[in-house]
Amino acid sequence: MMNDSPQEWPEPIIRVQSLSESIKGSNSIPERYIKPISERPNSNNNMISDDDCINIPIIDLKGVYSEDPKIRALTLNKISEACKEWGFFQVVNHGVSHELMDMARETWREFFHMPMEEKQKYANSPKTYEGYGSRLGVEKGAILDWSDYYYLHFLPFNLKDFNKWPSHPPSCREVVDEYGRELVNLCGRLMKVLSKNLGLEEECLQNGFGGEDIGACLRVNFYPKCPRPELTLGLSSHSDPGGITFLLPDHNIPGLQVRRGHSWITVKPSPHAFIVNIGDQIQVLSNGIYKSVEHRVIVNSNEERVSLAFFYNPKSDIPIEPVKELVTKERPSLYKAMTYEKYRLFIRLKGPSGKSHLESLKSPPPSTK
Repeated sequence: MMNDSPQEWPEPIIRVQSLSESIKGSNSIPERYIKPISERPNSNNNMISDDDCINIPIIDLKGVYSEDPKIRALTLNKISEACKEWGFFQVVNHGVSHELMDMARETWREFFHMPMEEKQKYANSPKTYEGYGSRLGVEKGAILDWSDYYYLHFLPFNLKDFNKWPSHPPSCREVVDEYGRELVNLCGRLMKVLSKNLGLEEECLQNGFGGEDIGACLRVNFYPKCPRPELTLGLSSHSDPGGITFLLPDHNIPGLQVRRGHSWITVKPSPHAFIVNIGDQIQVLSNGIYKSVEHRVIVNSNEERVSLAFFYNPKSDIPIEPVKELVTKERPSLYKAMTYEKYRLFIRLKGPSGKSHLESLKSPPPSTK
């Protein structure tokens, strides 16, 4: 279907953080970061909803385990509706300590403010993306996003390599390891809820991912200050290719935007909440009942931002297709089977591109003859 991922980037890598510092006081950005008019944050094709009352649903996870059946049913229904209508929601009272959340975010902020020679020791390649990076996709001459990142594997254990994780700040590896364990546990709990809400056995979606043998990884995003935020994006429009994403946003600094019809909703982070979104693999397994939704990241001229995206994914070599219980005559299978490994490589070669990658997997409509 496609060649192996290339070993090297097609052009020399420019660190956006260094670029931001070098043009401080300027009123322009390099052409390589200027998006086409139709993709810019304030274009007519990208209307922003300025209604302060609109936000993605906020759900108290304590209700899932309430002894009151009415509260439990109400909470499950809120999660179900959010997965079907929004593809996004925030969770509070999720069981991860606020101290650990803050420590994880600030540890990575400290990493990005370390000397460049120290960060460069972890420079990544398009072969695995693991390490310190500044671009997605390998198209030569592509228009780039205004961000740097750090990507690392947490599961499966054979890919978890502490030597590829930063050794500075000194607490980084220990904090990331604890944070990852907590998030894997939280993701597993939510997978059971999603299965039950679909009318399936609670382990069904987890088994579709490979049971205990799944993938998990962390992408830490760093969005430097930008003198012309109206011309670029921190991360272009896309839907997440994996299963479930738990995003830890920065304090009180909005940046994530979610597509809602023809508008973009700027998410207002709730204190110590995780922003949860459905990925393409869950949309496939649910036969389109749950939605992975386009989202993007805007930048600003006054403040930098750090966010941590934790991805909970299927085992890489298992074909992912709609769960058979969700395929009926009235709702035939919407997607062709594809392993997550092939799907991920497909996206890595192409870079972020809205929902077009998932749409390309759709099965042809059944014959009416």
